Amino acid sequence: MNEQVDFISLIEESIIKHWDNDALTDYKGITLQYKDVARKIEKLHILFEKAGVKEGDKIALFGRNCAHWAAAFLATLTYGAVAVPILHEFKPEQAHAIVNHSGAKLLFVGDQVGPLLTHDEMPYLEGIISLVDYQLILSRSELLTTARERLNALYGEKFPMNFRKQHVSYRRADGEELALINYTSGTTSRSKGVLVPYRAMWSNIQFACEVMNEGLPEGGRVISILPMAHMYGMSFEFLYEFVRGCHIYFLTRIPSPKIIFDAFGEIKPHIVISVPLVIEKIIKKVVLPKLQTPGMKILMNVPIINHKIRERVREQLNQAFGGNFYQVIIGGAAFNSEVEQFLHEIGFHFTVGYGATECAPIISYADWNKFRLGSSGKAAPRMEIKINSEDPQHVVGEILTRGMNVCKGYYKNEEETAKTFDADGWYHTGDLGIMDADGFLYIKGRSKNMLLGASGQNIYPEEIEDKLNTFPYVSESIIIQKGEKLYALIHPDFDEAKRDGLDRDAVLAQMEQNRVMLNQQVPAYEQISGYKIYEEEFEKTPKRSIKRFLYMDAEI
Repeated sequence: MNEQVDFISLIEESIIKHWDNDALTDYKGITLQYKDVARKIEKLHILFEKAGVKEGDKIALFGRNCAHWAAAFLATLTYGAVAVPILHEFKPEQAHAIVNHSGAKLLFVGDQVGPLLTHDEMPYLEGIISLVDYQLILSRSELLTTARERLNALYGEKFPMNFRKQHVSYRRADGEELALINYTSGTTSRSKGVLVPYRAMWSNIQFACEVMNEGLPEGGRVISILPMAHMYGMSFEFLYEFVRGCHIYFLTRIPSPKIIFDAFGEIKPHIVISVPLVIEKIIKKVVLPKLQTPGMKILMNVPIINHKIRERVREQLNQAFGGNFYQVIIGGAAFNSEVEQFLHEIGFHFTVGYGATECAPIISYADWNKFRLGSSGKAAPRMEIKINSEDPQHVVGEILTRGMNVCKGYYKNEEETAKTFDADGWYHTGDLGIMDADGFLYIKGRSKNMLLGASGQNIYPEEIEDKLNTFPYVSESIIIQKGEKLYALIHPDFDEAKRDGLDRDAVLAQMEQNRVMLNQQVPAYEQISGYKIYEEEFEKTPKRSIKRFLYMDAEI
């Protein structure tokens, strides 16, 4: 293997180079410096070795983002075991299934999810370790029990003169070697175990170094909000920043808007990684209402004043994210076109990327100053993209990609692997799009979501939802098909309606008015015949995409 394609060396070099710098902080909690992380990694290596863990054995992690989760993950990879991150939003039965399916030997658990697990449902585990203090919660192995009891003594025997940076020396991993199995959160189907090799992880971190180093200095700060068990959060809110020598702050509990903005104001991160839902809620709830008053609408039509207002709004939005960032990177789900247009008009520094767990995760990207409105950037370094269409610039087709980021398939699922990855190395994303002459990608929806009109027209429900979600008091929506007719499932923004003095009947009347207005804006074959109100938010994946497959058979 070419030495440069070595993910483990990036971790080792960063620890040595940034030894005395702050590395990982649980917001309002503990801080670990890079040397502290190294010592925890070394202790866990001793524990793994004495407990009989072999290279290639699986070690699962199930819990919220925290410094100890990060250290345990790094210890797993640098030891030579295969990490199995489990999204903390998964229900206990899902976690049981993933532990069993992966064949995990050990499981690290957080304090909130740990008590919900049933140990007997995971009969092949040899032990469960707490992410709070690395104490044993369960041991079915005398080797593991003895190793944990004697861990401090074993560490002292190995390093009688204290552990120093010259002791940091980790194994090297071939690029094709398996680094982790990442189970997808699944918006269209059940979770699959994605086999992520080291070359894909290296390529993603290298990509980030190539495109983000200008805006993220060594020692810079970042807030980790997205789950590290998801490839988007893992790669771009944790691993890249760790390699860069940054200080990473973990919001260790469910981050309310107040906690998020308090953290932004205090930490002032140098770069912000977000999913669309967070940005959309800020714009739709905080910014747009102020601009839609009658007086403000008049002022917005006066050119000079219009410019001043936009400058002020941009500055307020910048301050909401700490006022110190190079750009906001948005990904993980479709971005509302109205919000995107607004951000573009006020000159906000943002960009929208595109990826998939199967690409660990990046597929396409463009920096904010090269980004084209409505696109998801261009093919990332070491990646190719093509549209499976007779006219890729004008006719929508499935998005295919191949390159160094692409995974090795799905664990214990040869049938799904054969369907998704072809003989020429192309990963069939299941997403639909077009690509302009300059290589910018424009995503139209998912092939599994595409509907057929009565006369064979292709209907992309995400595009209809995008329009509907901009209408008054619509929080989120799903378009489904019954026979030849389309219907909307709508979760209204009841809180906003209540603030404006609307009762339930008035909300329903507004939804009907929204349906009529929407139908005036779309072709006949995309018009909505009726709707159904949902009192609660739609169930979502950790990256805040709606689990559409749960609602396709909804009764209207």
